Amino acid sequence: MTPGALAIRERVRPPSMTRVIASLADMGLVERVPHPVDGRQVLVSVSESGAELVKAARRARQEWLADRLATLDEDQRELLRQAAELMSALVDESP
Repeated sequence: MTPGALAIRERVRPPSMTRVIASLADMGLVERVPHPVDGRQVLVSVSESGAELVKAARRARQEWLADRLATLDEDQRELLRQAAELMSALVDESP
């Protein structure tokens, strides 16, 4: 994906995304390669170590959430499910 496409997707300005990508590349979390068609562009992808970091973070987040959800009673879980549906609908409606 190009830095410009990432900026649009994340709703940030292109210069901000360029700085983020540079930092992530310095940490070895993403890789930049020349665009195969447009020599002015680069393509950004997650590196192997970046993918491993994402997997570990997701796993930790899921474990934390499962632990927290286990403390809720059935009524609270149902209320949370309804709120999640409402939030999902709001996100789906946004431009």
